[in-house]
Amino acid sequence: MIHVAIDGPAGAGKSTIARKAAAALGFVYVDTGALYRTLGLGMLRRGIEPTDAQAVCALLGEVRVALRYIDGAQHVFLDGEDVSDAIRTPEASMAASNVSAIPAVREHLFSLQQDIAAQNNVIMDGRDIGTVVLPQAEVKIFLTASPEARAQRRFKELEEKGMPAPYDEVLADIVQRDHNDTHRAVAPLRRAEDAVLLDTSDLTLDESYQAVIQIIKEKTNG
Repeated sequence: MIHVAIDGPAGAGKSTIARKAAAALGFVYVDTGALYRTLGLGMLRRGIEPTDAQAVCALLGEVRVALRYIDGAQHVFLDGEDVSDAIRTPEASMAASNVSAIPAVREHLFSLQQDIAAQNNVIMDGRDIGTVVLPQAEVKIFLTASPEARAQRRFKELEEKGMPAPYDEVLADIVQRDHNDTHRAVAPLRRAEDAVLLDTSDLTLDESYQAVIQIIKEKTNG
């Protein structure tokens, strides 16, 4: 099996690039952030504050999160409902950041991620893939960009999906998530020592994708 771990901060383009690369290489794509977003959304819908670790843990067994592949595309389900689009809001983004800081939540989703990797060639993206989930991955990439570049991309993405939000609000969300992700006690966001650093601030989406493909091929002699 070949495992590719792509880590990096919110809005760096990990999901889009990883999904496209997986399709090109015939690998299974796993967006771990979507799992945390789905769990966070489940808590919000139950009136639970995602920062309330005790309340979140009490409901972990009740909130049903599932990952399914439909026509080769990853879809996430919350209590049987496809929420692949619903989890892409700033509210769901912050909820994901908060629940992911809870150790029990990470343990809860860890086994699901590892089971998928054990059975497939995968490209998995998230915050701690190369450092915690797949530390022995053959390819590790740390994909990043400036907060401003990431905010501009997320701003345009939300507009295109009909869910516009003020740029300043999107930027503030990015900065707050960066702080949360790098300062949490469990599995904080950091670059693995053997990860290739790829800054996409000045790259187009296609240039970023081509760079990732090149790194994967070089590391796997593909």
